[in-house]
Amino acid sequence: MSRLVRSATNLASFTCLVILFSCTALCQSTSTSSMPPTALNSANPALAEARSLLQQGRASEADRAVRQFLTAQPESAEGHFLLGHILFREIQTDAVAAAQLEGPRDSQSNSTDGKLMPEKARESLAEFTAGAKYHDPSAADLKVVALDYVLLGDLVDADKWLTKMLGGAPNDADGWYLLGRTKYNENRFAEAVSAFAECLKLDPRNVKAEDNLGLSYAGLSRNEEAIAAYQQAMAWQAEAPVKNPGPHIDLASLLMDQNRSGEAISYLLEAVEIAPRVSRAHELLGKAYARLEQLKKAQMELEKAIELSPESPNLHCMIAPVYRKQGLAEKAKAEFDRCAAMTGTHSTPETPRR
Repeated sequence: MSRLVRSATNLASFTCLVILFSCTALCQSTSTSSMPPTALNSANPALAEARSLLQQGRASEADRAVRQFLTAQPESAEGHFLLGHILFREIQTDAVAAAQLEGPRDSQSNSTDGKLMPEKARESLAEFTAGAKYHDPSAADLKVVALDYVLLGDLVDADKWLTKMLGGAPNDADGWYLLGRTKYNENRFAEAVSAFAECLKLDPRNVKAEDNLGLSYAGLSRNEEAIAAYQQAMAWQAEAPVKNPGPHIDLASLLMDQNRSGEAISYLLEAVEIAPRVSRAHELLGKAYARLEQLKKAQMELEKAIELSPESPNLHCMIAPVYRKQGLAEKAKAEFDRCAAMTGTHSTPETPRR
């Protein structure tokens, strides 16, 4: 896969990561410990109540309370910053609810009140901008500003504000992880390596950071270091009750890029065991079996991938020749037609890793 395609497809997974960003982390970002000293000294009871509502997961009530407060006190930096956090939480809440009902579909329109995700991200940014007229934002505020820019697809500004945030909070391991993800999606792989290394210094044995370190090494064509990172991430979670399929999938993908499909299969089978509803694992497994001419197994895995991600054009393009090689002419024609209808051609870039 070309670097350009890797950047485009991984931006989608990064957006999902941001939307489903840890509730714990965001609760911390709206706690009094993250507020500027001046705000702490003048904490308003109405805002304290709104903050409590947010931490209880009652974002809509918190939203109403803060807007009512700002009607009376429009020059409150604390009020604008808190509303910025609330709007970002509402994006998350809507996305999580949609994912539970339908699975992860179109991350651009997962809002129960009819507003599109970019609209709320812009509203959130507007509140931080308004608050900044009256007081400097905290590191926690800047983190959410950066994440809003990620949701808008503006990685340059996301990079800028994460870097600024880390200047004031250099021990924020999660901030370094997010900066690494941003750098990776900008194809700035060497800087991504540095960011993930900083995250791992602060949070050793972080499986996601080690996995993404491997991806960054792969982006630099430092494949042996990438393989070592994936294997390290797998080793760290070997005894964990809940595992992340990412290192298995990413190692298998790299092996397949090196035409080592036979070696990739065992890692993909492990990924499917860990997370049977991750479409990417079934897709790569189907691709590996197809390369090895194990067509029945390829068919089964690609059909499962399509069941999980029916709107992914690439999967329909991949399964069509598998059907054709087995003499299933009608099925092959139907999938070739779907491929053409969804993409305008009979080939398309691979789907995102995660």
